Amino acid sequence: MNQALASKDEQVENGTPAPAIRPVTSVPPDRPKVPPPTRLTRYLRPSIAVGSGLKGIANLTWHAFQAVNRRIPYHRFQPKWAPAPLLKSHERTFPQLGFPRETDSLCPQCVKEVREKIVSGESDWKLLIDGKPGEIKARIIERDGQVWMVKDCPRHGRCEDLMAIDVDFLRRMEKLYPGRDFRMAPDPFHNHGSSTVKYGRGAVLTVDLTNRCNMMCNPCFMDANQVGYVHELNWDDVRQILDNAAKVQPRRQMSVQFSGGEPTLSPYFLDAVAHSRKLGYQSVQCATNGIRFAQDPDFARRAKAAGLRLAYLQFDGVTNEANNHRGVGNLFDVKKRALENLKGAGVDVTLVVTIVNTINNDQVGPIIRFAIDNIDKINAVSFQPVSFTGRDEDIDDETRKRQRYTLSHLAIDVKKQLGITEPLRDWYPLSASGPFSDLRDQLEGMDAEWGSLKCGCHPNCGIGTMLLVNETSRKAVPFPQILDTDRLLEDLKIINDSARPKAVTVFQFMLSILRNTRFAEMPEGMNLWEMIKIIDGHNGGRLGLAERSRYNWRVMMVAGMWFQDLFNYDFRRTEMCIIPYATQLGEVSFCAYNTGVGWRQIVEKMFSTHSTAQWFKEKGRHPIYAAGKQVPLGPAAPEGERAVPFSVLATSSEASSGSCGTECGCH
Repeated sequence: MNQALASKDEQVENGTPAPAIRPVTSVPPDRPKVPPPTRLTRYLRPSIAVGSGLKGIANLTWHAFQAVNRRIPYHRFQPKWAPAPLLKSHERTFPQLGFPRETDSLCPQCVKEVREKIVSGESDWKLLIDGKPGEIKARIIERDGQVWMVKDCPRHGRCEDLMAIDVDFLRRMEKLYPGRDFRMAPDPFHNHGSSTVKYGRGAVLTVDLTNRCNMMCNPCFMDANQVGYVHELNWDDVRQILDNAAKVQPRRQMSVQFSGGEPTLSPYFLDAVAHSRKLGYQSVQCATNGIRFAQDPDFARRAKAAGLRLAYLQFDGVTNEANNHRGVGNLFDVKKRALENLKGAGVDVTLVVTIVNTINNDQVGPIIRFAIDNIDKINAVSFQPVSFTGRDEDIDDETRKRQRYTLSHLAIDVKKQLGITEPLRDWYPLSASGPFSDLRDQLEGMDAEWGSLKCGCHPNCGIGTMLLVNETSRKAVPFPQILDTDRLLEDLKIINDSARPKAVTVFQFMLSILRNTRFAEMPEGMNLWEMIKIIDGHNGGRLGLAERSRYNWRVMMVAGMWFQDLFNYDFRRTEMCIIPYATQLGEVSFCAYNTGVGWRQIVEKMFSTHSTAQWFKEKGRHPIYAAGKQVPLGPAAPEGERAVPFSVLATSSEASSGSCGTECGCH
């Protein structure tokens, strides 16, 4: 998910950081200066001239090696988990991309009418499987340098929605898509008509433990606390859903994310985490508002002991005022306390930011800056441009157009507000990381029980970039600035296609890194060997070069995940979903579940256990913080540092066969 220009001369000149944000190159006065380089560091960080020489030698060696490599038949490789030999790059299939193109979409009004009939019992829910209710064609076109979706319903007229404010940016994301993975084998868990997930292995299996929540947010995918009934999984439900997921072919090593509502309200939260680990899922996380972790440091420690690796922490700004739209008076204080308690317990954190244009889009730079300054507690930032669904599904056209925020907005705002990264150099579709996952599959060998975690989503779904952050100075550098990642990814396709023995694979990978390094852009304090180990560490240490999971230069991912709503719905995205919801009716695409034809409302209504009034009467009310109410906080837990070697990771709950290896939160 990193990219670089072909030469320094082609780089776009960096803009000036926004005045409200400290430049990323500054060293806070309370942190020590970076020590002067040692002789060894100088040796490993060669002069530009020497580096250019090494790069030239590596380039010649690479081409000479490939001339021989092409003459030897490429191997076919089928590990235990795979339904067939691993796909070569030329064997992968692609959805229709480019502009203009036509796709299948939904009419926002027709869908709501169909959904209401199903929920009321007037129509059978199986209509969603056997029919195509509400479906219409949509055109994706270029207009005035932007990308728009345009669709016409015979009954309700035209609907238009913005997909990108920069056509070149979206065109680049689509160009970098590496192709689809295996088509999923038919099974009883993927049968949802036009909404069926058809391709790939998935990356994050989402399980909603409850629709109860201790907040009343807007926006909210599920309209928590407002639907009039409680949908909460019992222990048999939880176990059955997770056991079913382990049966899906191809067998997938996924992150399991417990969500809600607020998942920590479920009495089975810790048991669910532990059961996921028992099944073999190595990366278990929860999507949380952080209130319980902020109030109870012991709960954070018990979650860690159960196997929780990552907290996906909702985070909308770096002041209490920037979080006012969530309805909690001291929400930023809650987040800071949760971060302290989670760090004390050894649980990593990804900040998850819902971005609404004109509401908190000015917080993009400050939030990343906050994450950089807290790199000891935060591994990644995931921005989620608003999806007008749940409480916002009936938004009027004028407000929707004003508040619409796209992935292209995000890439541009990061540059404007942070002062680093280039939109057309440093950003990738999340699926561009596929060759790294394919490399891991090669290195795991024939006996691997699980396929590596793989972000194979549609290039319109998500983007990301990698920052290298110095833990001492808090200096941040985009990875593509020092590494021609475009060419590295193409090299990886060649390496994976050839499927050579591990030693030969590692040799080719080392050549590729060396020939694609931009020595002139190497930051002070970074050297070639450390960069190679960081890259290996980020890929789980499978090359055998990194002896630790983390170094002084830490990898921090900045990502954007844009979930669909009825106004921009595209079934080509749905069928490639990497974040399926595991439910009592099987695994449903994230967007089909939360928006689409309304699978969430149907599943929850079918399997609701109580009316809200009944639940409160029988089980009592849980606190709900809204209307500016303050969350009471107790003392913070003492912080605990970790320096985890891979030998420990391989046998502990941080083992990351299902993640990238550095616990960076990118998956």
